[in-house]
Amino acid sequence: MPRGRPKKKATGNGNGANLGFEAKLWAAADKLRGHMDAAEYKNVVLGLIFLKYVSDTFKEHHDLLKKEPYADPEDRDEYEAKNIFWVPRKARWSEIQAQAKFPEIGTLIDNAMDAIEKENSSLRGVLPKDFGRASLDKRRLGELVDLVGTIGLGDQESKSKDILGRVYEYFLGRFAAAEGKRGGEFYTPQSVVRVLVEMIEPYGGRVYDPCCGSGGMFVQSEKFVTAHGGSLRDLSVYGQESNPTTWKLCRMNLAIRGIEGNLGSNQADTFLNDLHPDIRADFILANPPFNMKEWGGELLKEDVRWRKFGAPPAGNANFAWVEHIIHHLSPKGVAGFVLANGSMSSNQSGEGEIRRRIVEANFVDCMVALPGQLFYTTQIPACLWFLAKDKGNGKFRDRRGEVLFIDARKLGNLVDRVHRELTDEEVAQISNTYHTWRGEPDAGDYEDVPGFCKSAVLEEIENQGYVLTPGRYVGAEEIEDDSEPFEEKMERLTKDLEAQFAEGERLEAEIREKLRVLRLW
Repeated sequence: MPRGRPKKKATGNGNGANLGFEAKLWAAADKLRGHMDAAEYKNVVLGLIFLKYVSDTFKEHHDLLKKEPYADPEDRDEYEAKNIFWVPRKARWSEIQAQAKFPEIGTLIDNAMDAIEKENSSLRGVLPKDFGRASLDKRRLGELVDLVGTIGLGDQESKSKDILGRVYEYFLGRFAAAEGKRGGEFYTPQSVVRVLVEMIEPYGGRVYDPCCGSGGMFVQSEKFVTAHGGSLRDLSVYGQESNPTTWKLCRMNLAIRGIEGNLGSNQADTFLNDLHPDIRADFILANPPFNMKEWGGELLKEDVRWRKFGAPPAGNANFAWVEHIIHHLSPKGVAGFVLANGSMSSNQSGEGEIRRRIVEANFVDCMVALPGQLFYTTQIPACLWFLAKDKGNGKFRDRRGEVLFIDARKLGNLVDRVHRELTDEEVAQISNTYHTWRGEPDAGDYEDVPGFCKSAVLEEIENQGYVLTPGRYVGAEEIEDDSEPFEEKMERLTKDLEAQFAEGERLEAEIREKLRVLRLW
């Protein structure tokens, strides 16, 4: 197993299971939801949080300018120079909250959102503007405005504590849980994202997500870079999302964190309308829909993306995603993405042949089997694929002809009855194993750990029919031998059991006697 250096701690603020004010805020906001559908309410709450953030950021700089003798706090150039969104007077939070109890509060918020979009071209067509609809309870909306007004989001102190990031991320997760299957369209559980990011270490370069959801991969990449002393300027973000509402959600998520990303001018289907056909990314992170049946495969049989490994089956997009990702990797690029477990072993419709070709091309670097119950969308078991376009590029040791298998199915803690999360220590355990195996400087020596990890050569994979399921390779976990002969152990355990039977009979007799005395028996 990995030895020789202290284990790196995973970056981030934990998994969101044991937070304080975020949970209280969610409880209060959820109470105001009433009978509104979670998918609908999500846009209401996150839209207000965004409005409060840009207003807080604007107000702090506005107050600063008022103290300067020759500055004009109403000069928009003063804000653009600091990369701060210009907020028109009617869109400022103080104006909104002062009218929270008015029946026309919904229309006032819509007008505020519209005004901000008109004044800031990067937000055009992004913000939600349906707060005035008749079906939205205006009394509850006003109470929600008052609740959001209690949180400091955009001032410097709040930014230093990442208040906005924590609230936004926590709410995204809770909405995903509330929406169930639909929640996975915009949210990948944080602990899974952190494994992906910690494994491939996007210190700088082009980061691409072909199905970016609400942008969680980009946010965690930014956290990774800053945690290691880097800058946002070190990353160039490219993404694509087919769902129009989720595309807007991602644009807002990146905007509130100051991440400039190229998500295209609109939402679009990645297979049928690739918005970044020429991108060759240094890092690709993705959580594509599992086993997608209707993806347009019949229309794309001769697509350039399949030329190297063959056309994926029209009835399942799993390998269409794999080949799309490989196509968009730079010559030394690396990728980490989530797929259904079936992608590791299926031989249907030519999938096994495609997988064989990818393995023989030396692109597969590591496979990780995940524990169940990590995802809000599905109970289908999932795995992580890690690809490297050039495993002998000199950055790490030459790993051509080898694949690392990690079986993490026994990891994770239940955070509620149906959902599991990986802990910080488990994220570090998985990523450190990979980093040690691929020979990072000062990483120490790698060793196979029965039941957890195994470095396999291509011959072993060929003998397994190019099935990439880690359980086929890691073997059984070693059980410590207590050296007690079986006959002696059986005799000792039998005596212990007889003694427990006798003690049980004694206690039963004692209880019966006490009940008899009490005339209850």
